[in-house]
Amino acid sequence: METENFNQEQKYLRAKKRVDEIKRYYIHLAVYIAVNLFISIKKIVRNMNGGETFEEALLDFNTFSLWIFWGIGIVFHTFRVFGFDFFMGKNWEERKIKEFMEK
Repeated sequence: METENFNQEQKYLRAKKRVDEIKRYYIHLAVYIAVNLFISIKKIVRNMNGGETFEEALLDFNTFSLWIFWGIGIVFHTFRVFGFDFFMGKNWEERKIKEFMEK
């Protein structure tokens, strides 16, 4: 009885830790989007005030470089939280076969 309670408590603690990891990931993703949108808009407006067209300001590497470099960190965070099975997991082939068979 006591070992069963211990096992249940261990399962609960592992599940809580997993939920906390996923929560931190989504907070990181939300901050990534919000901060990068703010900085990008600010850079675009600054460049347009400097005489560039919207297209030139948008395509300036400095406008989206932070997206790229911080995005690399997001990708690694995604793999750490969800594992490498996130994109093409163990059941990916079976799901795709079923999906195509249904069409």
